[in-house]
Amino acid sequence: MKSIQVFDRSSGGSAAVADAAARGAFAADVEWANKQGARIECISLAEQPGALAQHAVVKDLVERSGQAALPLILVDGEMALSGRHPTRSELARWAGLEQPTLRPIRTGDCCSGGNCG
Repeated sequence: MKSIQVFDRSSGGSAAVADAAARGAFAADVEWANKQGARIECISLAEQPGALAQHAVVKDLVERSGQAALPLILVDGEMALSGRHPTRSELARWAGLEQPTLRPIRTGDCCSGGNCG
């Protein structure tokens, strides 16, 4: 199975507040993938600043593009994605997992024709 590393900013600060829902969804996707057998390591550069120096790909990208390049995802040491968190489907594909299936929409819970009143 492939190794996936996610390099991100700190989980604190104003950016985290703005992205709280996205971060929560991503955390759930990582938990799902890990339960399926994936090997995903999440690295906060604010909490582990030495990690930047240990990974030339990460260091080079952050020096060239700044913090906007984060999150940065490496798959087996190669850059796979930069600037956003991966989707559950992307994590599954990179890890060699079966693609997640969508849950069916319960039609009785929504309005049709835009006539919600």
